[in-house]
Amino acid sequence: MRRSIRALAAVATLTAGCATVGNTPLQFPAIMDPARPEHHAGKVIFVELVTPDLEAAKRFYGQLFGWTFRDVQSGATKYAEASLNEQAVAGLFHRDLPAGKQRQPSWLTYISVADVDAATKKASEQGATVLFEPHTITNRGREAVFRDPQGAVFAVLFSSSGDPPETLAAPGEWIWSTLMTTDPRTDAVFYQGLFGYQVFDMPAAPGAQHLVLASDNYARASANTLPGTGPDFHPYWLNYVRVKDAVKTAANVVALGGRILVEPRVDRHGGMIAVVADPQGAPFGLLEWQETQTKEVTK
Repeated sequence: MRRSIRALAAVATLTAGCATVGNTPLQFPAIMDPARPEHHAGKVIFVELVTPDLEAAKRFYGQLFGWTFRDVQSGATKYAEASLNEQAVAGLFHRDLPAGKQRQPSWLTYISVADVDAATKKASEQGATVLFEPHTITNRGREAVFRDPQGAVFAVLFSSSGDPPETLAAPGEWIWSTLMTTDPRTDAVFYQGLFGYQVFDMPAAPGAQHLVLASDNYARASANTLPGTGPDFHPYWLNYVRVKDAVKTAANVVALGGRILVEPRVDRHGGMIAVVADPQGAPFGLLEWQETQTKEVTK
């Protein structure tokens, strides 16, 4: 178990900030097609995988979740848009690992914000490191990438095509995001300052914290105590895909060359939850969610 948690925690600070190749901007797909007028500050609206083997990643996620892919290439830069039911669910970005480096591929979490430049200023004032300054990407919108004060990497995005609607994610779509961090309450204050979150205390194991971050009366993510200390444990964002059967899907992950990092177990809401990694090592979660459950919260 300790080796599994270490593998999960060692998410490298790889980001998909290469929006240009030379002087040629990449033409990334829009978040919403057709475009929508709505925006939901604080909502996780997109995720992007940075991987050293794009073709292998496409095979794995395609077989696991039924995603289909559309390739986008500019010069030597390779990118693939992943879709489910004709709607974009993720982006996959090819990046070779530097020689001699042991960085682990990872998923980058994009959180909706109304003003990227203002968010960048506020994040810097609150102790975050700006990894990629605000920049505009054709079709995508304006974005920036940060490392929060405790070390977790995330991105903010104002989508030029609007945000996904407030509907329940279908199986194969992203349904939840968790910030694993050394001090959840302090980190929650940081994210509250950026996104205006309401913060709710939830029951947790002795010595741990479990906080829910909400906006517009919807639960958006949680901040949880990192399950360990030391040089192998680093704060990170972990994103979960909704599945019908976490046990079966975790077994399929292994059959397709991935690994189980945290074995399936019953979560606090009664469904099964698991943490796995793709064949290149990028971690992500699996979460069962019943149709009768809601992410709406009340003050």
